[in-house]
Amino acid sequence: MSISSEMGHSHVFLGSDHQRNERRIWLVIALTAVMMVIEIGAGTIYGSMALLADGWHMSTHVSAMLISALAYLYARRHAHNARFTFGTGKFGDLAGFASAIVLALIALIMGWESILRLLDPVAINFREAIAIAVVGLVVNLVSAWLLRDDHSHHHHGHAGHGHSHGHTHDHNHHHDHDDGHHHDHGEKGGRDNNLRSVYVHVIADAMTSVLAIVALLLGSRFGWTFLDPIMGIVGGLVILQWAWSLLRASGAVLLDFIPHGEDLPEEIREAIETDEDRITDLHVWQVGPGHHAAIVAVATPVSRDPSFYKARLAEIHELSHVTIEVTVDKAA
Repeated sequence: MSISSEMGHSHVFLGSDHQRNERRIWLVIALTAVMMVIEIGAGTIYGSMALLADGWHMSTHVSAMLISALAYLYARRHAHNARFTFGTGKFGDLAGFASAIVLALIALIMGWESILRLLDPVAINFREAIAIAVVGLVVNLVSAWLLRDDHSHHHHGHAGHGHSHGHTHDHNHHHDHDDGHHHDHGEKGGRDNNLRSVYVHVIADAMTSVLAIVALLLGSRFGWTFLDPIMGIVGGLVILQWAWSLLRASGAVLLDFIPHGEDLPEEIREAIETDEDRITDLHVWQVGPGHHAAIVAVATPVSRDPSFYKARLAEIHELSHVTIEVTVDKAA
């Protein structure tokens, strides 16, 4: 027995704000890259190691953000490629996973360099270093503002597709069109781990700038040069924690893991199961931000069309692609 499939319908499961997020990330990359070039150029011309170090540090964030931007671009351009049988919605989570690894490496490098600086202190040009940190903070705050989550959601329902093949099947699908209409599945729209990864990079950089400004101001006032590397270690530990959180969230999506606290399987069971109907097999996984797919096998003593069960799931907006298999079981 095989579950039927229907060709000819869309499998586009991109986030509702995919293009908006893509545009803003490219803008943040441009802003950060310009700042990076200025710092590296000025550091080379004026012989400032502080400027050079901050410039090359920014280059690592630019590289990580490029991963996210290119993932958005590739996912959008190949959204209708039939070889991606469940669309390209997971590219963002793949990019988020890669960015989390880069973020963790940056945190480890920060911590290591801070430990070396603590063991072997060097003279600090406080005025120049504070100016660099302030400018970096401004750039990061502007970038964070560009990446703010201010989208609105619209809800649209679509009829499913029914099939009858000895055993009854239903293949239900909500279409995602590229005609300017956005179809959001769920009130929260789903977490976009790709956008989140860029935002974490920006916030991590901003936090580093704040810690550096505090350490440098106190160092210039009281001569506490040891505060600068200590703040670097603290910042590295915080960033490492953020990287781990992002790694777990994006990895869970890639491995089709249902996170603790995710109640979608329970919602499906509550909607389908009765004294007569019982679910014998259930698979739920995320196929894109705010989009989930499900395969539901139902055993029932009464022959019913799959559309009957599809109607029960209509209120679960997170479900964007549903396959229902109905088996008549007199013992059910």
